[in-house]
Amino acid sequence: MGGHGTATRRWTSADVPDQRGRTVVITGANSGLGFETAQVCAQRGATVVLACRNPDRAADAEARITAKAPTAKVSTLQLDLASLASVRRAAESLRADHPRIDLLINNAGGIRLGHSLTEDGFELTLATNHLGPFAFTGLLLDRLLKTPGSRIVTVSSIGHRHGTINFDDLTCERGYRSFTAYFQAKLANLMFTYELQRRLGRAGAPTIAVAAHPGNARTEFGRDMPAPFRFLMGPQLSPVNSWIVQSPRMGALSTLRAATDPDAHGGDYYGPPGLAQFTGHPTRVESSARSHDTWAQHRLWQESERLTGVAYPLSGG
Repeated sequence: MGGHGTATRRWTSADVPDQRGRTVVITGANSGLGFETAQVCAQRGATVVLACRNPDRAADAEARITAKAPTAKVSTLQLDLASLASVRRAAESLRADHPRIDLLINNAGGIRLGHSLTEDGFELTLATNHLGPFAFTGLLLDRLLKTPGSRIVTVSSIGHRHGTINFDDLTCERGYRSFTAYFQAKLANLMFTYELQRRLGRAGAPTIAVAAHPGNARTEFGRDMPAPFRFLMGPQLSPVNSWIVQSPRMGALSTLRAATDPDAHGGDYYGPPGLAQFTGHPTRVESSARSHDTWAQHRLWQESERLTGVAYPLSGG
């Protein structure tokens, strides 16, 4: 399915409009998809905040961006999405430094091969991919609501199609499987986006919520996977995987389109249009029927508020 008005043309980073005067916050921006997204936004003139867990890697990413774009306005922010205390500190810092936020890109994510709980008692994959971003977004929402044309972009995965939300065991205490936890978290990303967009619409907000997925992109995502998955999805490129895996630069185009395409609508979902949505220039795509379950979206929202203690400042929710 094509995007609004550009179905017959390949969308590239050259289509990203001028971003001067806009403040863009990107989580997990020190490498891979987040870095590529940040680099393009900075080159287009945005004030870019790299919100990352590792300060040294964030500083290195900042240096790499400004080396190519010396006039770029880039800063770093320490953010560990697996810690609600860190999420609150980061949000407070952003609020102090930036009276307006035009674009929040929830890009950071990951998968854990073994069961692990955060300091807040959450399963780590769910915390990093969903609960942390849910809390971070809620704590910054008033800044976005004050900014006409603002957007919240959340990066999901084609893996969401295999996901289910286990409300009886969100923290996977009764048997942990890494991909089951990951697929649940990426489905949660889409349910969050759709429920958030519905609430924004009811409130008459100037902000929209949009989702994206990168297809199969060669990033550090596959670094800790078992050998077969690492070979196919890890950062290396081989003749075997080149036709089903694309570069981080290509993968980031879906996020960039969701974030900057003037024709994007709230609730849109962007990704590659190729075989199984693995590769290609981004267009508007469809997510699973399960992701559109409004009852589950609402319940997930309620559970997320309860677990994180973050309530969104929206009327009509």
